[in-house]
Amino acid sequence: MTTETRVDLYSADTYAHAMPHDAFTSLRKHDPVLRQTEPAGPGYWALTRYEDIVTVSSDNSLFSSERGGTNIEDMPEDAMTLLRTILINMDPPRHTKYRRLVATGFTPKIVAQTEPHVREITKRIVDNVAKRGSCDFVTDIAAQLPLAVICEMLGVPEADHAKVFDWSNRLIGFDDPEYNTSAEDGRIAATEMFVYAHGLAAERKARPKADIVSILMGTEVDGDVLAEADFDGFFILLSVAGNETTRNLISGAMLALIEHPEQRARLIADPALITTAVEEFLRYVSPLIYFRRTLSRDVEVGGQQMRAGDKVAMYYPSGNRDEAIFGDGQVFDVGRAPNPHMAFGGGGPHFCLGASLARLEIRCMFEELLRRLPDIELDGPVQRLRSNFINGIKHMPVRFTTE
Repeated sequence: MTTETRVDLYSADTYAHAMPHDAFTSLRKHDPVLRQTEPAGPGYWALTRYEDIVTVSSDNSLFSSERGGTNIEDMPEDAMTLLRTILINMDPPRHTKYRRLVATGFTPKIVAQTEPHVREITKRIVDNVAKRGSCDFVTDIAAQLPLAVICEMLGVPEADHAKVFDWSNRLIGFDDPEYNTSAEDGRIAATEMFVYAHGLAAERKARPKADIVSILMGTEVDGDVLAEADFDGFFILLSVAGNETTRNLISGAMLALIEHPEQRARLIADPALITTAVEEFLRYVSPLIYFRRTLSRDVEVGGQQMRAGDKVAMYYPSGNRDEAIFGDGQVFDVGRAPNPHMAFGGGGPHFCLGASLARLEIRCMFEELLRRLPDIELDGPVQRLRSNFINGIKHMPVRFTTE
């Protein structure tokens, strides 16, 4: 590591106040494939260039998700057994089989059918704050939409929405002192979610309803069906991924619009820009910081020789501002096109299954906010999540003109 690029990418403190974009820029220039230490492990390779991230994302036979999971830390084998029931921790052909099964609930047709209801939920959320003149944007607005949509899609009763929210925070936020949890508590939360999902799947199998659980439990692909135990892993993935990442994307996008008033004015003046704006929100915010892969054999990446068993972490916020791809990548431009961002992953078999649903939620939310609360501004300090995994905002007090 050169003097110019001295940064600890593993430490959650590095991300506690802002995403380290200056450090990422320096790394792309001087140490794009960096050997990073970790306190309780052998260390790992940190990839910061777009091209290298795409290379790793595209080859699951060489860069395995299943061997060590998608988090940097090495887990005990009993924990890995549980994690391997979750789609993102599988490799083909097993991953291919299960993705085909669960993808039946996320076809463009099914997602398009949810738009009227997503808009209804969005309007209700804005209704709840519009007359107040101020609120916590994260807890009162951004967190509400993805939580409600995911829970309703899964058939989770409204009385249990708070449980899903709590489990999600405990799983993702154990590095943050506000949530006062631990890695062990995160594992307990995962177990609690598995138990809940198992009961939900059994109930829908016996008494189907008009929700995604019933669709998944009744779907057959090439003679295969989704077992209840397999659904448990999908439930935890959808609950957390569909909740945390979209929540933090909406919060980060609103902050970007506040910090770039000329871009917000441009979007308000030309609502047709919302499609490109959503893609720019995804690129510029990058709510997921990294995913890990584990090498199945020796290989060279970016001029560095790696060995079988080595860990590799792909840093998406860095790839999404790579000068070689985006040129002016540090610039926030709601009209940017083309925009081949990697907010949903760097391509390959693990491209985000819920991408179209996330895009729909983001579009509905900002169409409503820009129309009804166009002058949102900060009303206090922004509190970021202390995490090396999620680029998140915990609290963002805002004020606006009441309706």
